[in-house]
Amino acid sequence: MGERGEATSELVVIFGITGDLARKMTFRALYRLERRKLLDCPILGVASDDITVEELIDRAGEAIRHTGEPFDEAVFHRLAKRLSYLHGDVTDTALYDQLAERVGTDRRCLYYLEMPPSLFAPIVENLGRAGLLQRSRVAVEKPFGHDLPSARDLNARLRAVLREDQILRVDHFLGKQPVADLEYLRFANTTLAELWDRHSVAEIHITMAENFGVEERGSFYDAVGALRDVVQNHLLQVLALFAMEPPVGPGDDDLNDKKAELFRAMPPADPAHYVRGQYRGYADVPGVAAGSQTETFVALRLQIENWRWAGVPIFLRAGKALPERVTEVRLFTRRVPALAFMPQRERAQRNQIVLRIDPDPGLRLQLVAQDDQDGQAWRDIHLDSSFARDLGEPIRPYERLLHAAMIGDRRLFAREDSIEETWRIVAPLLDQPGEIHRYEPGSWGPEAAQELLHGHRSWQKPWLPESSRSH
Repeated sequence: MGERGEATSELVVIFGITGDLARKMTFRALYRLERRKLLDCPILGVASDDITVEELIDRAGEAIRHTGEPFDEAVFHRLAKRLSYLHGDVTDTALYDQLAERVGTDRRCLYYLEMPPSLFAPIVENLGRAGLLQRSRVAVEKPFGHDLPSARDLNARLRAVLREDQILRVDHFLGKQPVADLEYLRFANTTLAELWDRHSVAEIHITMAENFGVEERGSFYDAVGALRDVVQNHLLQVLALFAMEPPVGPGDDDLNDKKAELFRAMPPADPAHYVRGQYRGYADVPGVAAGSQTETFVALRLQIENWRWAGVPIFLRAGKALPERVTEVRLFTRRVPALAFMPQRERAQRNQIVLRIDPDPGLRLQLVAQDDQDGQAWRDIHLDSSFARDLGEPIRPYERLLHAAMIGDRRLFAREDSIEETWRIVAPLLDQPGEIHRYEPGSWGPEAAQELLHGHRSWQKPWLPESSRSH
């Protein structure tokens, strides 16, 4: 986690500091940065709750303890001394006058908007009217629009008062250790780099499974669905890092240029290769509309039409109420020719490379060998690496992203052109969503998701950490 010197923020202003994201993620990230001595500026919280700074500090301490983070009173005391608070209505211009009085108009700030997306543009416009943006950056959480026109509209409103290099679009998947390290794994290792193309790779599968339902988020989720919630952003960003060409330099735009180039090479998704599912019981969740057709599971096929990947099918699936919580990318190599020296001339099974993103990030190389107990049979052998074991304690996603935002490192944030390209890719699926297939909670989704892979490798049981294998 390097330094950017003169670009480093002099103050972090967090809008929505009393909300769920701060309670679950932000306070913990700030605490961990304080513990690593990477936090060196004040933190000003802004929210509508009429509370004192002492109450905010109490909430922060409770939130950090609740995450299970080892709690050091001395570290928390240092963090608490950085905290201050301003309460008010973010739609009221008076709040921004107070903010300008408190902050000044020539300070290099990071404004982090942990707010509903409908408030992104109004908050930024008010910050601009108060003269608070000249030397500052603004970080906004996903979603960035709900389709291509709304994403373009949001970008236009933000760009009316901000330069592109002042906008940080937060996708927490880009802060996960194996995602952030993908370019190093791919390009620093000849073993991987030389087989990472259509000549060696037969197909790619990406799975994001959650073993819980919508729970108390019914009203939010019912307006979004799985495609918008995790595919258009998280999984397509992971695919870009997995499949892009090597960046030509270390600059902020060098990486994002290659991601955007990859997205431009992808044709729009075909509704004929798209399956939507909804787990039984979803309609009974509070906040879900009667007769809702919102999907809680999707499976789809994508293509990349460039010299590296042409002809290699890419299958994605994501869903809730599935058997496990796991996110992985699985690459299948092409098969070797028939082995004439075997007792029965046959072809070995494909090798697989599996990058597990969550939980317990790691890399698996799956090979085949002759079974000593049966000279005519094959068996799989696995070469596994756990990143936590081999590389040490990982930096947590929001810890990584907050620090990058504070020092002005834009490599871990999505750029405007990539956001619009991902909406273009999924647009046909939003326009022609197709029928909903019901599936039982605890299953791997509707049967139609299996049929999507007809003629290809079937969905594989995900690679699970030893500690979470339940079957």
